[in-house]
Amino acid sequence: MKLLRYGPAGQEKAGALDAQGRMRDLSLLVPDLTPEWLAPERLRALTAIDLQKLPLVDESVRIGVPVAGSRQFVAIGLNYRKHAEEAGMEIPKEPVIFTKAITSLSGPNDDIVLPDGAQEGDWEIELGLIIGTKAQKVPVEKALEHVAGYCLANDVSERNWQAKRGGQWSKGKSFDTFGPIGPWLVTTDEIPDPQVLEMELKVNGETRQKSTTADMIFPVAQIVSHLSQFMTLLPGDVIITGTPSGVGLGMKPQQFLKKGDVITLRMDQLGAQTQKVV
Repeated sequence: MKLLRYGPAGQEKAGALDAQGRMRDLSLLVPDLTPEWLAPERLRALTAIDLQKLPLVDESVRIGVPVAGSRQFVAIGLNYRKHAEEAGMEIPKEPVIFTKAITSLSGPNDDIVLPDGAQEGDWEIELGLIIGTKAQKVPVEKALEHVAGYCLANDVSERNWQAKRGGQWSKGKSFDTFGPIGPWLVTTDEIPDPQVLEMELKVNGETRQKSTTADMIFPVAQIVSHLSQFMTLLPGDVIITGTPSGVGLGMKPQQFLKKGDVITLRMDQLGAQTQKVV
């Protein structure tokens, strides 16, 4: 099932995509797609709904973050071998962890707002996942049972703040609008293997990143298990899993985002995003 939230920021309603790819209004049945709705039994109940009987949603409406009320936004760095190499960093022996502010979450097609004085804005296409049930010290073979679904993500970064302002990556990752996710939360029954998804990111129509989740150093199950060893993962938590090579920082010469740039992203089964840089 493909779940979504639509409407003005702060006033989103629950929705779902029908078999023809049309948006349907779920709000009469589901007040909002909050963490409790990601529990397996509730997701099963949603799949039983006849979406054809629900009202259509205007295709021009804004799409929001696909889940409301997330409490943690966790990211994995250097999780594709070629990306680590282009960044001039060693291949990690364990997942590299950092966090993004919850306030950086934004809709998949919302504008990206560069902060005042931004020098090195950058793009990073990533596979995102959203936790469905609390995870504490789970083994790898059980880890995917705690995932409600997957989404497309752009880990927008400001490299000067990330690398040259005291070494705290979160500084360059947490500005408002630096966490577009969606358009949908695709439940795990539609994506039994998250390690076979192709992805592509373009800037102003030119391909910058093109890869597949098969190239991850640490696959999704290992990431979820690893995180759960030292932190409790809660329903609604967003985890993004690293980016392949092709970021602006790694280009020769380096290229960074500027006002007016348009970023387009797509990933198998997870839809597409378009963001304008302002």
